[in-house]
Amino acid sequence: MRLTLADEQATARLARLLAASQPGPAVVYLHGGLGAGKSSLARSWLRSLGVTGPIRSPTYTLVERYAVEGGEALHLDLYRIGSGAELEFLGLDEAQAALWLVEWPGRGEGGLPPADLEIRLAIRGGGREVELVPASPAGESWLSALVDSGQLDAFPEP
Repeated sequence: MRLTLADEQATARLARLLAASQPGPAVVYLHGGLGAGKSSLARSWLRSLGVTGPIRSPTYTLVERYAVEGGEALHLDLYRIGSGAELEFLGLDEAQAALWLVEWPGRGEGGLPPADLEIRLAIRGGGREVELVPASPAGESWLSALVDSGQLDAFPEP
């Protein structure tokens, strides 16, 4: 499903909607070039889950952990790694996170849990185009429920 996000407020609205409808533990891959809005979406999502303190970019730390209802949310930015094998040093193997938000997931291939939802962001004019792609049965149900509810109708198709 493709949608248009006219501005940062639309990105935040989409993040709130995804956070509110998240089906239990979820793994979300965030794709897009530099400046496409991956970090903005992740920050808004974490705020929607109740994170009140600073939300730091994981660009240099690779992973930031946040306490949320139901456990822990992990925000990863894998831009600076060379392969998924490098992830073993982060201690994520045992992570039972309520949410994984993974920027640049292709760089962590083989070291990440499989995605439930893939979000592809791209700059389009003054806004963003987003594509929501289910990647698991849970992701399919999640996106289908959103479509059926009509909540995505607030975002025009490109």
